[in-house]
Amino acid sequence: QVQLAESGGGLVQAGGSLRLSCAASGRTFSSYSMGWFRQAPGKERELVAGISWTGGNTYYGDSVKGRFTISRDNAKKTLYLQMNNLKPEDTAVYYCAARSGGLVVTSRHWADWGQGTQVTVSS
Repeated sequence: QVQLAESGGGLVQAGGSLRLSCAASGRTFSSYSMGWFRQAPGKERELVAGISWTGGNTYYGDSVKGRFTISRDNAKKTLYLQMNNLKPEDTAVYYCAARSGGLVVTSRHWADWGQGTQVTVSS
């Protein structure tokens, strides 16, 4: 099991940028696949971006490709999400998640979750 804590959310104007961080605790962070999910009011939680434990394999949702970049620093036990050219439709609570297997898009297959951080993009 790994404990996760997100930071970096906030209010930004459309076209702006934010960088989310997720600090992990636990000895096995480097062996986990990591992901960023988001959930807007009235919508299902969706996988925005994911990264394998080596960092060699990544996944991006169609709506964020070319704008968001996921990365990890296993030595610092930290996951990042760089979000550029933000749009109002990116407004959501963003969650960091971990799982001990490969990347999957369905949230029910991810075991460990942070508390979430709010991202609000104004038009």
